[in-house]
Amino acid sequence: MSIQTLKDITAGTAGGICQVLVGQPFDIVKVRMQTAPKGTYKGMLDCAGGIMKNEGPLAFYKGTLTPLLGIGVCVSIQFGVIEWMKRFYAEQNIKNGFGGPSGLNLTGAQLVVSGVAAGLANGVVSGPVEHIRIRLQTQPAKNPTYAGPYDAIKKIFSSHGIQGIYKGQAVTLLREATGYGVYFLAYEKLVQREMATKGIKRDQISPVNAVLYGAAAGYALWAVIYPIDMVKSRMQTDGFSPSTGQKYSSTWNCVSTVWRTEGIKAFTRGLGPTLIRSPFANGATFLGFEMAIRVLNPSS
Repeated sequence: MSIQTLKDITAGTAGGICQVLVGQPFDIVKVRMQTAPKGTYKGMLDCAGGIMKNEGPLAFYKGTLTPLLGIGVCVSIQFGVIEWMKRFYAEQNIKNGFGGPSGLNLTGAQLVVSGVAAGLANGVVSGPVEHIRIRLQTQPAKNPTYAGPYDAIKKIFSSHGIQGIYKGQAVTLLREATGYGVYFLAYEKLVQREMATKGIKRDQISPVNAVLYGAAAGYALWAVIYPIDMVKSRMQTDGFSPSTGQKYSSTWNCVSTVWRTEGIKAFTRGLGPTLIRSPFANGATFLGFEMAIRVLNPSS
């Protein structure tokens, strides 16, 4: 592994930590709304108010340890892979005589492929991380099933094996590949546009614009993946077997059951907190990455 890849991974970790700290309160509201029976909440404010009233303010950070560690790893993987792919394509572009002097003006197709690769690599870790987080977020405040992340992992693995830990993995990989292809395409094209328009280097882009471009990329991601994410949440909160309350036998069975019993609106339930969370969380992610990489790669 090269020194630059290690720097990319480190900067990605910084971005992931920023993402979790900013986005976690919104995420728990989203997950509760996605997984609750129809009619449980009147809306986003009703859900958030219920959490505050019944569980207290710290409940908005329930299950945070898992994503703080796990999402830090996930985002470091995303950025490690996307930056490696960008360098790979840059070398090809230079040989073929396009992409600018550095070859880093990647085409849309190259950025999508790079994002898909980053998403699939990330999904290997994000699947179990998000599964454990969702289990902790949706368990009752009184007499919870799991005492914490480690207890959840231990109990699920002992009863259901590695398959239990990776519950919902197929739809997770679909979400990650689809979403991150769009995510990095949107961000990198906005960065390319500013660099070309102003004739500046990447490290001269203002932090404010890094936040704005990250926010735009986040909206692009959720516009594509939200229904997939809802199915993932349902699969990862479902029982492990019929004896433990399993509702869905497969991903497709989940989709068809929800469509038949709850209608198309169920696939966008919880979208409100997601749209509010997205610009802050994704803006913070790219800001954290860009600022960290500037520290790690100071201009000579």
